Amino acid sequence: MANKAVLEGGPDDLTERIVSVTSSDEDLKIPHRGGYEHFKATPRHQDGPQGRLPVYEWWERTEIAE
Repeated sequence: MANKAVLEGGPDDLTERIVSVTSSDEDLKIPHRGGYEHFKATPRHQDGPQGRLPVYEWWERTEIAE
């Protein structure tokens, strides 16, 4: 069952800030502008229109090898 999470930090032009997650134990890797933005789970949660969601914080970017 997929849950949702809130993304915090990273590039300003990352438009999706609420994303589906399959496990709260895994880091997220979001494809963006020819690379990946990496987000790690935090102990924090954020309340919003979709309920109480875990917050994932940006920690690095990696490029896709050509």
